This record gives sequence, C-alpha cells and structure tokens, in this order.
Amino acid sequence: MDLGQLLDLLGENATITLAGLLIGTLFGFFAQRSRFCLRSAVVEFWNRQGSARQAIWLCAFSAAIIATQTFIALGWLDVSQARQLAATGSLSGALLGGVLFGIGMILARGCSSRMLVLAANGNLRALLTGLIFAVTAQASLSGSLAPLRQWLSGLWTIAGGAGRDLLATAHVGHFGGLLFGLLWLAAALHFTRRSRLPHREWLGGIGTGLMIAFAWLATYRVGREAFDTIVPVQSLSFTGPSADVLMLVLSAPDRPWDFDIGLVPGVVLGSFIAALWGRELKLEGFRDGHSMRRYIAGAICMGFGGMLAGGCAVGAGVSGAAIFALTAWLSLIGMWLGAGLTDRLIDHPERGQPTLSDPLKTPDTQP
Repeated sequence: MDLGQLLDLLGENATITLAGLLIGTLFGFFAQRSRFCLRSAVVEFWNRQGSARQAIWLCAFSAAIIATQTFIALGWLDVSQARQLAATGSLSGALLGGVLFGIGMILARGCSSRMLVLAANGNLRALLTGLIFAVTAQASLSGSLAPLRQWLSGLWTIAGGAGRDLLATAHVGHFGGLLFGLLWLAAALHFTRRSRLPHREWLGGIGTGLMIAFAWLATYRVGREAFDTIVPVQSLSFTGPSADVLMLVLSAPDRPWDFDIGLVPGVVLGSFIAALWGRELKLEGFRDGHSMRRYIAGAICMGFGGMLAGGCAVGAGVSGAAIFALTAWLSLIGMWLGAGLTDRLIDHPERGQPTLSDPLKTPDTQP
C-alpha cells in the first residue's frame, strides 16, 4: 500500500497523527534504552568527567544530521518551507530562550523530552515537571506570559529565507552539511570506544537521531500528498506539542489531530515498552520540599525558554540543527552555556563533584 492509498483509507489527519504516533513510539523506545539526555552530556562536558553521555548525544546528533541531509541531497525532502527556515526568526529569543532552557534542565535534572521518557517509567518527579512545563509553555504561547515572550522575541529578529540557513550562508550546500555530520559521527564513535559503551546505548542513540530525520521525511511526504489538510513539514519537538496535548485534554475535543498530537503519547508508549522490557519500571517521588521547588523552577524555565527559543533540546537542539537553521544553533549554544554555568554555580558548591547521575537513579534529595 502506497502513501496515497493510505491517505484515502485513513484520511489525512489520521495518517499524519499515526505517523507521529509511530515515530514517537520509536523515539521513546530508543531514548529510554540509550538514556539520551542533553543535560547529562552538558554536565559531563563542562566537568571533564568521562565521555559516555557525550557519546550518546553525539550519536543521536550526528545521525539526525547525516540522515536529514542525505534525504535532502537525494531529492526526497525539501525543508525550505519549514518554520525554522522560512518564517521570521528571533535571534534574541534563540539566545535568551536557549540559556533559560539550559538553566531549567539543570534544575529539573533533565530536558523536556527526558522528563517525558522518565514519567513513562514511573518517575513522579518527571511527571510533575512535565505537567508544569506544558502549562508554562501554553502560558508563554497564548496566555499570561505571551506578552513578555513577544517582547523578548522582538528585540532582535531575522527575516526568513537564506539568511536563516547556515548552509546557504556558508555556500557549502547539503553535501557540506553531510560532511559536517560525518565529522561529528567520527567524534561520537571515538567517544563510544573510549567509554566502552554497551551496544544498546550507542545504537539507541543513533536510532534516536534517525527518528528526527524520519519525522522530517514523513511530514514532508504526507504534506505533499495531502489535498484537504495543510501538513507543515516539521520534525520532533516537545515544547509546542506538550502544550497542544495539554489543551486537547482540558478543552473541547474539536481540535483536528496532527503529527504533534500523535507524537507525545507515542513517546510515552515507547518509553514504557522499553522500560518494561528492560525491567526498569519503578515508582519514584519527591522526598522533601526543597527538591520539589527546584524541579518546579526548572520546569518553568524550560517551558518559557523553550517557547521563546522556538524549540526544546530536541526541537531546536537537534531537529532544527539538522537542517542548519541559524536560530536553532544559537539556541543550542545557549543551552550548553546556560546549563554549564548553572551546574557550576548551583550544584558544584553543594556537592563538590559533578552531577552526572541519570535522573532515573538520582535521589531527589540530592541537588
């Protein structure tokens, strides 16, 4: 059955929602098995404590770039109309939002996608953090925080088009982007060998990155075949989709289903299956008020920062970076800087050592 027949059978909205569900399920499975986490990679990098978490993140990052740029070079994918490239962008929002998001993911011990994965494993700290993140994201999009977000975004903007495309600006084309991804893959494999990562972790990291590329491809192909529904070309992100799913649950069910609506429950399902298979389902909660305040503050920073930056650690940090959107790379840089500085100022004075532990294993009584 080809795509046209599937669209005729299920309908356009159901087809793109199913694509989001399937890709989200695979992303959740691979992310859980690999322990893919930008926060852990950042802490490890700034504190020069090993390379295992960096290797996993780089496996996902390089795989997303290589696969996405390969699809484009082969003519299978066109991202010129993607929001990250075609629409007016905010350089101030990218930088400030990235820094805020980085601060938040240190305080909450994981980014928004990691919280979603952990919540599906029984981590109630991650569940509460994710809910507050979604509420803050919605408030930043169209609620009480929207005026502040709009003002900050308007401080420094850039027109859509070639000016937002780093490959066009550098005149290297998509083969240049492919070569860039291959260089990062070589670095990832080097770190993988040095840290002696289990196969499931580095392969899971590659699988995580491939899902980002396949999301670009799936939304583009469905959008090209659809007649009655506008399907924007997009990839994985968790700021806007988390807010959308929250509003779908809280409001009247009149919103048409789309890729994002399938994505979030798909990630939860995939992570749950992976944790069940690995016997890692475990109910965990808060142990004191101090840790709860920290997680709540982190969720608020991530919700507002992610919406201001135009994406989360996955949406801007990997999906947007895979198509070499200028604002996505600025957001990613901001996340690394904000997270590194926050870890240095808040966690190190209290513990005297880097906080590299996975949030799934770290008692919430620790900073």
